[in-house]
Amino acid sequence: MRNIQFLIFFGIVFAIFFSLSWYIYTRGLMAFPKGTNGRMWFNMLFIFLSLSYPAARFLERIWISSLSDVLTWIGSFWLAAFFYFLLIVIAIDLVRLVNYIFPFLPEYTGTLAFKKQLFTGASVFVGIIILVGYINSITPRVKKLDLVVNKKVEGLKELTIAFASDIHLGTLIGPRRTNQIVDKLNSLEADIILLGGDIVDEDLAPVIRYNLGDSLKKLHAPLGVYGITGNHEYIGGAEAAVKYLSEHGITMIRDTSKLINGQFFLIGREDRDRPRFSGTGRKVVWDVMQGVDATKPLILLDHQPFDLDEKQKQGVDLTLSGHTHHGQLWPLNYITKAMYEVSWGYKLKGKTHVYVSSGAGGWGPPVRIGNRPEVVLIKIRFAG
Repeated sequence: MRNIQFLIFFGIVFAIFFSLSWYIYTRGLMAFPKGTNGRMWFNMLFIFLSLSYPAARFLERIWISSLSDVLTWIGSFWLAAFFYFLLIVIAIDLVRLVNYIFPFLPEYTGTLAFKKQLFTGASVFVGIIILVGYINSITPRVKKLDLVVNKKVEGLKELTIAFASDIHLGTLIGPRRTNQIVDKLNSLEADIILLGGDIVDEDLAPVIRYNLGDSLKKLHAPLGVYGITGNHEYIGGAEAAVKYLSEHGITMIRDTSKLINGQFFLIGREDRDRPRFSGTGRKVVWDVMQGVDATKPLILLDHQPFDLDEKQKQGVDLTLSGHTHHGQLWPLNYITKAMYEVSWGYKLKGKTHVYVSSGAGGWGPPVRIGNRPEVVLIKIRFAG
């Protein structure tokens, strides 16, 4: 069942990808006359770049190697370049359409020389965007959040939480990036470390190959390290991912609650996509919270930031999510803002504190434009 879902999902994605690639290709070809060496090199380069990511994903499943790694990196950067070339080409065609109806462009814009200049300018512009976005993606910041929960906790006046979501361990988030995130979380010297899903990317094989679990074992906090599943754990096979993470120092909370140190409850939900990939449902918020003592602070982890009204209704004090990446590539953040009540950042709903992280890693392109990757330091003061 999961393999069928996987094939359908990626079949649709790649069909759209290749259709749009053809659109970009035909526009780029206008800068290269027939029979020229430039046209030949453009054809070969475009075909290679367009096929690199699908080829890498295929190779990772049958023969993970240095070749699949190289193709993954090339293909992932191309995904970001593809996206911005697409925006540029659409913008140019809109201008051409307006000019066709109401001519206003000078004749020079129809010459081959201008088309070559336009192609060169667009390529340089996209290259700069990719470089800046990559540098941004590998420099996560620490986001600080100070909250007050009006509950009295015996022996505890303040709780410090280090929270990270959407790390996406794998080929792109390898040993160096994993150690960077682990060191940053540890440096916060929090009482507890929480991981909000999508800890690993779809495929567990690169995680095992690079032994990224050894880095996870270095995470330490007095009250422990806890995590939940995200949609990417389910895309790649949640049971294997959960087993691996559990063996490497992370206590996974799956549709249940756990009383921490006798002082507060930590509630973890399975990912919203569990039914789609496993064929089994997940509990609703009310069922997950059966047996919790609402007089104690309630902290809920839910990878996708839905059901905020229900969480407020059930008296959750703090709910933490990720998943959105806040779009990751501008202007996709406008889409995530339309999809979610909170795409990124903090919101207070009644007495429920809500925080949605933009994520510590990233999916697909190792590029972030318009937002920063982050780990979150949350200080809760109990003032009952």
